[in-house]
Amino acid sequence: MKLKGICMHQDAGALGSAVSKEEVSRRLDILKEMGCNAIRTSHNPFSPDFLDLCDTKGFLVIGEAFDEWELPKKKWLAGWNVGTPGKEGYFVSFKEWSKRDLSDFIMRDRNHPSIIMWSIGNEIDYPNDPYTHQILNTEENPQTWAKFSESLPHADRLGEIARELTALIKTIDKTRPVTAGLASALMSNETGYADALDVAGYNYQESRYAPDHKKYPLRPLYGSENGMTLDMWNYVADNDYVMGQFLWTGFEYMGEAGRFPMRSNTAGVIDLAGNKKPEFYFRQSLWSDKPMVFIGTTNRIAEREPEDLWAHKRVDPVWNWEEGKTIIVNVFTNCEEVELFLNSRSLGTKKMSESPNRTLTWEVPFEKGTLSAVAKNKGIVAASADLKTTGDVSAIMASIDKKSIKADRQSIAHIYLNLCDVAGNTVYTAENEVTCEITGPVRILGMEDSNPSNTEDYKDNKQHAYHGKLLVYLQATDKPGTVTVKLSSPGLKDAFIDLDIRN
Repeated sequence: MKLKGICMHQDAGALGSAVSKEEVSRRLDILKEMGCNAIRTSHNPFSPDFLDLCDTKGFLVIGEAFDEWELPKKKWLAGWNVGTPGKEGYFVSFKEWSKRDLSDFIMRDRNHPSIIMWSIGNEIDYPNDPYTHQILNTEENPQTWAKFSESLPHADRLGEIARELTALIKTIDKTRPVTAGLASALMSNETGYADALDVAGYNYQESRYAPDHKKYPLRPLYGSENGMTLDMWNYVADNDYVMGQFLWTGFEYMGEAGRFPMRSNTAGVIDLAGNKKPEFYFRQSLWSDKPMVFIGTTNRIAEREPEDLWAHKRVDPVWNWEEGKTIIVNVFTNCEEVELFLNSRSLGTKKMSESPNRTLTWEVPFEKGTLSAVAKNKGIVAASADLKTTGDVSAIMASIDKKSIKADRQSIAHIYLNLCDVAGNTVYTAENEVTCEITGPVRILGMEDSNPSNTEDYKDNKQHAYHGKLLVYLQATDKPGTVTVKLSSPGLKDAFIDLDIRN
C-alpha cells in the first residue's frame, strides 16, 4: 500500500485550535474523498478525538512529537525571511521535559490502531538553523543553500539525541517503528541521525531517493513532507522502495503566512473552510479510484513551470471571460478519456494515455454559456462536470448540515452560504459582506471566509465572502428551543435557516 498522505496542523481557521470532534470528522471525510489514506501530525501530539476518528475512518497516522530539540530554530515574526527572527520555543523546556513529554505522548496514544509510526522530530536538522556540518560544502541541500559555518553548533549532536529518544520509545512501544522528517538527509547521514531511525522520512529531497536507496538498500524510505508537483508523486508511484508521500499541506492553517495582512498559509489543497481548491481535484485524479472530472480555466496561454515546491495549478472554476478571447481549459480526471462541450457543441475528445502531465488541455475562444466535460471509461460515461457563465450576484443561498443538534454546549452545525446569480450559480468573484442574525439558543462560533488576507473580526456576526462562499459555525447552548438564522447583505434577497436544539 502506498501512503497517499498529507501533513496537517491542528487548527481550523475561525475555531483556532479548539476544534470540536464534529469538525475534525468533517475534515477527515473531505480528505478521504480526495483519496488520502494517511496523515502526518505537524508537529505536535494531536487530540484523542482526532485519533479516535482516524481509528474509525481508517486513516494511517504518523504521530509527531517535536519541532525542535535542545537548540532553537528561527521564528519569522514580521513575515517569512523578514526582519529579525525570534527564538522562543520548546527548546527552553527540552532538557527538563522532553523525555517526560515523549513518554506521556506514547503512553497516551499507543493503543490507537491508526498510528503506524512515531516521529521524533520535524526538520531538526535544517541546515544552519541551527546545526551545521562540513558535508554541507559538498553539494546543495534542498530548501536551503547553506554551507558549513564554524560559528554554529555541530550536527553530530543530532545523532546522540536521536538515539536517546528512539531508545526511550522502544521501552514503551516495541510494535511501531520510529521515524522523523529530515530536512537534510545529506547531513543526517553523516551524524548518525538517520541511522537511529527505523524509517527515514525525507522532506523535499526526492533527488536523494535513488542514490540513498543504493547506498542504504535496507533503509525504509518515504517522503515525510512534499510539494504539489506531479513529478514528486511519480517518485512514489514509480519506485517500489518509496513508501509514499505527505503533501504540505492538506488544509490551510493559521500562521506561517508571509507579511501582513496575510494571516494564514495558502499551501493547502483545501482552504480554511473546507472548500476544495483546484489542486484538490488534481490530487483526487491521482489518488482516488472513484470516477471524477474537474474543469478549470486560465487566460495564460503559455504553460509555465511551477514557481516553487508549493505552486498550485493555475486554474479556477470560472467561465466568465472577454468574448472571443482564447482561454486555456484544463481538465483533471482519473478516467480514460474526456469529451469537452461548449453549449452542447463538441470540442473534441482527449485521452489520458496521451497526457504525460495528467492534464487534458483545450484552447477555446470564449463564448457565454456552459462548458461541459464528460469523462468516459471504455466508452461509457463515468463522470461529468459543468462550468457556467454567471451574472451579477442577486441572492444568498444557504443550507445547513443538520436539522437538529443537542443542547450540550458543544454540538455544532455548519451553514454553507453561496452568493448566487439569478440562475442559482455561485459567483466566484463575489465578496459581498454578509450579516448573520440569530434568534434562539445557539451562538456564532465563527464565520469563515477563507480569504488569507482578510483580517476582519472572526467572532462578530458579519464577514465578507470569498470566492462566492462563506461558512458559519453555530454552537448549541445548554437550552433547548427553535433557532432561526437570518443571513442578509445589502441589495440581496435574505436567506433563512431553521435549526432545532434538543435535550
